[in-house]
Amino acid sequence: MSKTINVVDQFMKIATMNSVSGREGRLARYLVECLQKLGAQVSVDASSVKTGSDTGNIIARFPGSVDGAPVVLLGAHLDTVGPTEGMVPVIREGIIYSNGETVLGADDKAGIAIILAALAQLKTHKLPHGELEIIFTVQEEVGLVGAKNLTADLKADFGYILDGDGPVGTIINQAPSQTNLDLIVEGKAAHAGLCPEQGINAIVAASTAISRLRSGRIDEETTSNFGVIKGGKARNIVAERVEITAEVRSRNEKKMEREVENIIAEFNKTVAEFGARLEAKTEIAYRAFNIPASHPAVAAALAAARTLGVPADLRATGGGLDANILNCRGLPCVALGIGVEEPHSSQEHIPVSQLEAGVDYIVAILKEVAIKF
Repeated sequence: MSKTINVVDQFMKIATMNSVSGREGRLARYLVECLQKLGAQVSVDASSVKTGSDTGNIIARFPGSVDGAPVVLLGAHLDTVGPTEGMVPVIREGIIYSNGETVLGADDKAGIAIILAALAQLKTHKLPHGELEIIFTVQEEVGLVGAKNLTADLKADFGYILDGDGPVGTIINQAPSQTNLDLIVEGKAAHAGLCPEQGINAIVAASTAISRLRSGRIDEETTSNFGVIKGGKARNIVAERVEITAEVRSRNEKKMEREVENIIAEFNKTVAEFGARLEAKTEIAYRAFNIPASHPAVAAALAAARTLGVPADLRATGGGLDANILNCRGLPCVALGIGVEEPHSSQEHIPVSQLEAGVDYIVAILKEVAIKF
C-alpha cells in the first residue's frame, strides 16, 4: 500500500467485497493487512464464538504524536444489510452507485474507507493527533451484535462512529433506547368450515389487539412498530397460535417503558376477551445516549466543521448505533454523518465529494482534539 490512500479508490475496492452480516471474514482479512501497513497494532477479538461470524471484531491502535492528548476512538462496521456478491460499483456524474441490483454497502464501507484514508493522511503528512483506537465491528445491521460482544479493553476518552445519517458535518449526539417484544397468542384449533365456533382464532385476537394500539410515530422521540406476524397452519383450520415481533424506541426511557407496558396490557386484555392466552417476553436491545454540546467529542467536531467551513448539524436519530453500546460501556461516543443516501436499498449511493469531505473532517477533528483538548 502506498503512503497515501485515495478514499474513492479505497471505497470502490472494498465495496466489491461481499460482507453480509455473519460473513465479514474476507473484508476483515483485507483490513487487518491495511491497518498493519499503516503501522497499527492490530488484533481480532474472539467474539466470533458468540456471534457466529466468520471473523471477530477488529481492534487497531496507533501511537499519538502529541503527548497528553485525549485518546480517540474511530469506529465503523464491516457488515452490510444485504449481500453484494458480484456487485461492481459505478460512478455517474460524481456519485457512486451499485449496479442497481443490490445495496451499495456505503453503509458502512464509506465509513471504513474514510477512516483508512484519514489515517494515511495523518501518517504521511505527520499531522498532530493523539493516540487512536480503531474498531471495525461485525453484525451491526442485525442488532449491534459485534459491539455487544466486543472483548477489547478500550482506553479511549471518547469516540466517533462513522455510521451516521446525514451529510458530512452531521453530529448525532442523541439516540434512543430500544425494547424488543416477542408476543405469542395461544388460541384453540378447530375446523373452519364444520365447527369454527369451537375454536379460538389467535390471529384475530392478536390483530384486534394491534388495531387498538398506537404504532409508528408516537411522538418526536418515540416510535413503535409491529414488524412480523406469523401463525396458523392452513386456511381451513382456526389458527391456534400466532407469534408477533415488535419494538418500541424512545430517547426517553420512561416513555419507552410506558409504551411497552401499554402494549402488553392491551394484549392481555384483548386476548382474554377472546378466551386466548398471552406469552410476552421483552428484551432491552440497547440503551439511549445523549452527549451534551459541551462535551469535548461534540465541541471538537463543531470546531472542526467551522475550520473547514462545513455546515454543522447537531441532531438526534431514531436508529440504533454501535455508539449506543459503547456509551453504555462508559465510553462517550457520537456518530458522524458520512453522506450516504437511500441506504438499505438498491438505490443506495454516495457522492464522491462526501467521501473526500469525510476524510478532511476526521483529520480536522483529530487535529482539533490534539491541539485544544
